[in-house]
Amino acid sequence: MKDYTTLQAVWFVLISVLWLGYFVLEGFDFGVGMLIRAVGRDPAERRAVLHSIGPVWDGNEVWLIVAGGATFAAFPEWYATLFSGFYLALFLILVALIVRGVVFEFWGKGGSEAWQARWEWALIGGSLLPALLWGVGWANIVGGVPIDADAEYTGTLFTLLEPYALLGGLATLTLFLAHGAIFLSLRTTGAVEERSRAIATRAAPLAAVVVIGFLVWTLARQDGLESASAVCAAGATALVIAAAALAGRRPVHAFGATCGAIVLFFCTLFTDLFPHAMVSSTNEAFSLTLNEASSSNYTLTVMTVVAVLLVPVVLLYQGWTYWVFRHRISAEGFGAVRSPIDLLPGSGEASDGGRSAGT
Repeated sequence: MKDYTTLQAVWFVLISVLWLGYFVLEGFDFGVGMLIRAVGRDPAERRAVLHSIGPVWDGNEVWLIVAGGATFAAFPEWYATLFSGFYLALFLILVALIVRGVVFEFWGKGGSEAWQARWEWALIGGSLLPALLWGVGWANIVGGVPIDADAEYTGTLFTLLEPYALLGGLATLTLFLAHGAIFLSLRTTGAVEERSRAIATRAAPLAAVVVIGFLVWTLARQDGLESASAVCAAGATALVIAAAALAGRRPVHAFGATCGAIVLFFCTLFTDLFPHAMVSSTNEAFSLTLNEASSSNYTLTVMTVVAVLLVPVVLLYQGWTYWVFRHRISAEGFGAVRSPIDLLPGSGEASDGGRSAGT
């Protein structure tokens, strides 16, 4: 007999979709952040890199907030076990995300290259750490962590750093890096575009190797091969190979391939996890099922009505935002702009292109 209701299954799928949206959108944010000094050789080029995600990065993070909130409301026991057990890891991710947000505000507030360099390294670290730890975290959720009969996590931060989880972290790190490089090759022009495309041609094959290795290990860990996970893993493998082949020649197709690869990569994990919320490595009987983790049927019904009414509005708004900021960005367009002060009329330092580019 199945250990979940229809609404519980629906909300597991909806929460999974929220995570998929977050990883696809924030994935290229992380990649761009990690590459700011690799593709930008002067302040104008690095400003162009920042502006490639400047209008959308905070909107992308809303997906994470909603995913966390939906988990709390729909599956409070899952939320409690996950957030208490993974507290230090999630705290590190939170700090990194805060640092990233501060960088966007403070990078241009100082005119010296030393000031900007410090914030650029902060952006690199604030992008690299979550890209790694999200993979580590989800590999642990699927692979199993020590949970006792009271649904309490009994391990430490270092318990999460076992080989399978670390490979999962490297998989998301390399995949997001390639995703961001391809995104930059689509959003920029000139030297920044050329460097981004060159990095993408090297990063995408590396991501393919690591991702395929992790997916094979994931399927090998299953007690019996699950067909849904196997299909998703096969699709992710095909798409990440396609991205590696297309990164240098057809960036639009390569970006679509990395988007699809990220979706199917995590679909492999979500289908492997279902119908559990958390898997216990201590004793299979201690694993937390969706039914055990769920809120009441009334709560799930109300949440479903709210989601049906409001989610389409949010999607339309975010889609409109991407449409408005779809044009390529040129480093030359920023002229001599070094800080927002240079954009003020009469400053005498900003070029016309810089004024039109924004702060």
